[in-house]
Amino acid sequence: MLWQPALPESYTKASPVDLAAGISARRKELGSRLVILGHHYQVDEVVQHADFTGDSLKLSQLAAEKVGAGGAEFVVFCGVHFMAETADMLTPPGVAVILPDLSAGCSMADMADYDDAVAAWDAIHASLNSTAPKGKWNGRIIPVTYINSTAAIKAFVGKHAGAVCTSSNARAVLEWAFAGGTVAKKKGEEIKVIFLPDQHLGRNTCAAIGIDVKSATCLFDPRKAGAGDPLGGATPQQIQDAAAILWAGHCSVHKLFRPEHVRAIRDEEALLAPAARTKVLVHPECAKEVVDLADLNGSTEFIIRTLEAAPAGSRWAVGTEVHLVARLARRCAERNVHVRILSDCQCLCTTMYRIDQPHLLWVLDNLAAGKIVNRVSVHPEAQKLALTALNRMLALAESGRAKATDGPSAKRVGSALVD
Repeated sequence: MLWQPALPESYTKASPVDLAAGISARRKELGSRLVILGHHYQVDEVVQHADFTGDSLKLSQLAAEKVGAGGAEFVVFCGVHFMAETADMLTPPGVAVILPDLSAGCSMADMADYDDAVAAWDAIHASLNSTAPKGKWNGRIIPVTYINSTAAIKAFVGKHAGAVCTSSNARAVLEWAFAGGTVAKKKGEEIKVIFLPDQHLGRNTCAAIGIDVKSATCLFDPRKAGAGDPLGGATPQQIQDAAAILWAGHCSVHKLFRPEHVRAIRDEEALLAPAARTKVLVHPECAKEVVDLADLNGSTEFIIRTLEAAPAGSRWAVGTEVHLVARLARRCAERNVHVRILSDCQCLCTTMYRIDQPHLLWVLDNLAAGKIVNRVSVHPEAQKLALTALNRMLALAESGRAKATDGPSAKRVGSALVD
C-alpha cells in the first residue's frame, strides 16, 4: 500500500453537499482537460461525478479513446492502483493519470509480488528439469495474469511470452496458452500454465475448458515459498502432473460468498415453482464451490447485462461487490426485477472505498491550481513488457471478433481495443 498524506480539515469536515458542489465547480473549470473514470464498485457519491463508469479494462480503454479524441490532459481514476497503472499505460504520453487516494490498492494484486513470481518461475522449472530425462524438461510454461495485477506482474508475464486476461475472456486466453501461446505447440511438447494472481478465476476457468482441477491443477503459495518451501506447498509430483499451476491469491470481496449462502436460498424456496425461484448469479472470482452451485456466473459486465435483460417479476441473488449490487437493485426495481446480494455480510471493496468526495475534490483543487498530485506512472521498461502482455490479449479479442463477424476487426486506439 502506498502512503497517502492526510487531507486538510477543510476537506474532511466539509458536508457531502458542499463537497459535491466543489467537485462540480472544478469539473466545469477544468472542462475538456479532465476525464473522471468511476469503477462499478465505487460508492454512489463518487460515481455521480464520473464521466464514464465500467470495469477496470473498459475504463482504461475509454480513457485512451476519449483522451485521444478530446485531448484531455488529466485522467482521474476513481478505482484502485493497478487500474490507474493500466490507464497510464494505455493513454498517450504526457497525460497525467491520477488516483485520488494512493492507499487505494488491491489486496488480490498485492498477493502476487514480482520477486516472488521470479523465484516461483525458477523453482518450478528447476523441479521439472530435475525429474526429466537428461535433466531437461520437454515443455514450456506460459504465464497468464488476471488484469487485477500490478504492472510489474504484467511485465513479468509479457517477458515470458504470456498474456493478460479479464474475467470475461479468461477462457479464450487459457485456450490460447494451452495451444502454445505465441508459438504453436509442437508434437510431444508439454504446455503448462501458471495463472496469477487469482486462484479462483484460474480454477473456475480451467474447469470450464474441461481440465480436472483436482488432479491437473495445483496451488503455489508464495507465503509458503517465503517460509522455505521453494514450490509453495506443492510437491514435485503435483507440479509434474499439473496442467495449470494456480497462484494462491484471491479477491477479499468474493471470498466472502460461501456455498451455504446458495444452499440457504435453495432450502427456503424448495416448495416454490421453478419459475418463481431466485436465480443465483455470481462472479467467477468466487470459490469453485459457489460457482458450481450458482445458476450463472460471469464478469461484472456480464452480471450487469444479465440483470438489465432479466424479465419482470424475476428474482436474483448476486454474488459480487455490495455497492454495485445495491445500485443494480435500485435500477432493476423500476422494472419489477428483484435483486439482492447473495450474502448479508459486508461484501464491499474496502480499498476502493478509500476513494471518496474529499479526496476527489482535493486532487481537482490541486489541478485547478496548476499542481498534479497522486500521479500514477509506470516505468518505461515495465510498461513496454506489460503492454506486450496486454496487447496479446487484445489481439486475441480482435481476432475472435473478426471471426465472429466475418468482417473488419475492431479498431485500435493507441494500444487499446475499443468496441
